Amino acid sequence: MSSSKRRVTKAQYQTLASFRYALRLFLRFSEDSAKSVGLTPQQHQALLAIKGFPGRDCVSVGELAERLQLRHHSAVGLIDRLAALDLLQRQPSEQDRRQVDISMTAKGEKLLEKLSAAHHSQLEKVAPHITGLLEQLARRPGPEET
Repeated sequence: MSSSKRRVTKAQYQTLASFRYALRLFLRFSEDSAKSVGLTPQQHQALLAIKGFPGRDCVSVGELAERLQLRHHSAVGLIDRLAALDLLQRQPSEQDRRQVDISMTAKGEKLLEKLSAAHHSQLEKVAPHITGLLEQLARRPGPEET
């Protein structure tokens, strides 16, 4: 943020509000999609965080907690619930036997694939609008707009 005080213009407020609304519409779509397949939004986020983890298809409990911004014990409870649904599995870490790696089962992979395909379709629809709003937000206002 700039050290000089700049006033936020009405147009900037409108763009921020529109951007927030577009994000909320997508999040609502995502929440409803998760619920339609019997998952909570947080369970869907956990599956996505595991599958989308950089460099590998498994995570430690601590890594999942960080990705979801949860406390360790909350992540353990979430993992327990997903394992009970046969969507996740635990195995001792090959790098550190004191750790447990969390990965998805075939059932979890199939469910996430279905959800992700729906999300990609939705993003294709809303991407032009969100991209335009991001471009407006990134643009510095000219002197006539301040």
